[in-house]
Amino acid sequence: MSHFVGKNPVYIIAEIGGNHEGDFEYAKKLTRLAAESGADAVKFQIYTGDSLVNAKYDPTRNKHFKNFELSEEKYIELAKLCEDLGITFMASVWDMEAFSWIDPYIPIYKVGSGDLTAYPLLKKMVLTGKPMILSTGLSTFEEVQDAVDFINSVDPKFVEEQKLSILQCTSMYPIPYEDANLNVMCTYMEEFDLPIGYSDHTVGMEAIETAIVMGAEIIEVHFTDCREGKVFRDHKVSATCSEIQELIKKIDRINTLKGSYEKKPTPSEINAKHVDSFRRGVFVTRDIKQGETLTESDLITLRPNIGTGAENFYKLIGTKVSENLDKLSKIK
Repeated sequence: MSHFVGKNPVYIIAEIGGNHEGDFEYAKKLTRLAAESGADAVKFQIYTGDSLVNAKYDPTRNKHFKNFELSEEKYIELAKLCEDLGITFMASVWDMEAFSWIDPYIPIYKVGSGDLTAYPLLKKMVLTGKPMILSTGLSTFEEVQDAVDFINSVDPKFVEEQKLSILQCTSMYPIPYEDANLNVMCTYMEEFDLPIGYSDHTVGMEAIETAIVMGAEIIEVHFTDCREGKVFRDHKVSATCSEIQELIKKIDRINTLKGSYEKKPTPSEINAKHVDSFRRGVFVTRDIKQGETLTESDLITLRPNIGTGAENFYKLIGTKVSENLDKLSKIK
């Protein structure tokens, strides 16, 4: 995870994407709020309508994306604003020509789900040498594997040095809970020796929190100032500044609850002396004289665990007593 480390235990990307809806002042406002939220990175989508959608076959979507365009100068200004605010500037670059002017400002590239199979674009990113985060909505596992293999064929360092991360994602806005399929992260963890995370398109924060509990190392969440009164779909699946701040607090609590991988008595159990007071020792049920042989009916397990622990109960049956014992005496 050395390539995807921020100030939070889980790398949090606030995805502004197209939520600015082509309004540069609004884009700057959202950037400032994302920095205030405590997220590690803020992410945009860099494109033009003509570099993304074929106007001949889908003129409606071509026009939609043209309405959301920002200029080269404005994206560079946003990148510089991020630097001033102390938050990492990231982008999904959907325009092949944009790499020439935006690359100096991007430390980490993001591949959107729609571009998982856009190998020319993947190659362009790999050749920058910058770490990449790959979202996997719309795809089969085989397509994800093929994309990883292609990236590896262009530059093996991306896999060898874990410069590539893979995010489980479902590309709907919003998605029902049953389509989140967070268990796919477990499949990725088993199959790829790479950082694994989750890109969220659900309503609310529950899926994100669950993904973190399951071991997500990177979280991408759409970001807005508020959801009320917004028409553009992405606002519905977006978190606000206060919600990300609360998420960061929960991450700390989640990691505290997850604790250590080593199973042993905890300091609180030891300090409260519960290891002895909650467990049982072996005691005798009657007065027993030296030399008698113990039977099962002569023994009882009771708290506290003093003398001989209850785990030795059956080992004591058939042994001889070396000294007189009063009823309920412990056994050394």
